Amino acid sequence: MTTIEVDENEYGSWTVFRVRGEMDLVTSPRIRRRVHDAVAGGRHDVVIDLSSVRFCDSSGVGVLIAARRLLRSCGGRLRLILPEDRDGHVGRVLAALGVQRLFEVYLDVPAALSEAAAAVAVDADATGVTRADLTVTDRIVP
Repeated sequence: MTTIEVDENEYGSWTVFRVRGEMDLVTSPRIRRRVHDAVAGGRHDVVIDLSSVRFCDSSGVGVLIAARRLLRSCGGRLRLILPEDRDGHVGRVLAALGVQRLFEVYLDVPAALSEAAAAVAVDADATGVTRADLTVTDRIVP
């Protein structure tokens, strides 16, 4: 049985989804629904933290591509968090399919939330953003 957990937090204009577990045909629709709900609620800047995802199949990749398309269509932004070791499962899947280049990829949430951050090429510490600098609205939805 596959499982997935998705926590949602708001940081200023950004909605951050922390995904844990497996993204597959059974679980991926939950992520798609959460992104659609955020957009319907007027939240157009989204970070999806995939650092705790153990498995991702083509349906999970499809959800990420669809989320990118949806957010771009409404003038929003999508940023992904992939594991620091750069060899995590999701990163390997995205690279193997040749779609990782479609996404802004960051090492951690503070780097992704920084307006000055540049995807992957910039050292996350160089942004000057720390967890203490972030304003958090604790709206966690299981």
